[in-house]
Amino acid sequence: MSILVTRPHPDNEATADNLRARGHVVLLAPVLKFEPVAFHDESEANYSAIIVTSANAIRAVAPQLQDLGLLELPLFAVGEHTATAARDAGFAEVIIAGGDSAALRDRVVQSARDKVLKKKSTLLYLAGADLSRDLGGELGAEGFNVVTQTTYRMAPVKILPRDVCEGFAAHGIEAVLHYSRRSARAFLDAARDEGVEISALAIPQCCLSETVASVLRDAGASQVLVAAKPDESALFDTLERALRTRLA
Repeated sequence: MSILVTRPHPDNEATADNLRARGHVVLLAPVLKFEPVAFHDESEANYSAIIVTSANAIRAVAPQLQDLGLLELPLFAVGEHTATAARDAGFAEVIIAGGDSAALRDRVVQSARDKVLKKKSTLLYLAGADLSRDLGGELGAEGFNVVTQTTYRMAPVKILPRDVCEGFAAHGIEAVLHYSRRSARAFLDAARDEGVEISALAIPQCCLSETVASVLRDAGASQVLVAAKPDESALFDTLERALRTRLA
C-alpha cells in the first residue's frame, strides 16, 4: 500500500524521502508545475523588508537577488520551509512566522510594534500568480506600503501518472497528502479526467490546513483530516492517525 504525495517538484522529493524513512511506500503525482515569471522591479521603492509566502517565490528570483541588492534586507518567511530556501539563497536575516499567511501578517505587524520595522515601511512581497488571500491589502490596512511582485505561477498538470491511476484502480493507495488549495483542486480535476475520482475520494485525504480540506469536502470526500499546525511534521502526524483509524 502506498501514500500519494501531490506536492509539486522539487519539494515532493524531500517529502517522499521523509515518508520512506518512516517506512511508507510512496507514489508521486505533482499536480502543479512550477513556472518562474520574469522579475522586473520598476517601482524604484526603498524597501525595508521582504515578505514571502512560498519557497517557490525565492527559487524563481534566486539568480537575480544579488544584482537586485535584496539579500541585505530582512526577510519575513511564512514558515520554516520557506525560511530554509531564503537562507540557501543567501539571506542572512530571516524572520519566521507560524506557517500561514495570517501568521505572517501578524509577525510583520508585531515587528512594527516592536520597532524592528517602521510603521509605514515599504515591503516587497514576492508572490505567486494565484493568491489565496490579499496579504498586501491586509498589511496596507495596517499602515505598510506593500509592493507585490509576481515571481512564479503554478500551472495545473492535467494527467496523473500511470502508476497512480493503476494504484487507485487496484485500491493500492492508502491516503493522499494535500499541501495547498490549488493543488487539491488540480488533483480533483486530474482524477476526474482519468476516471478515478470515486476511488481517489474514498480514502483518507490528509490536508495541511482547513482551507485545503474544504476543497476535498466540497468534492465529496468523507475522510478528510487536517493537520494540527500548517507544517509537514503535523501533516505526517495526521497521516499516521488516519492509517491507525483504518486499521482499527
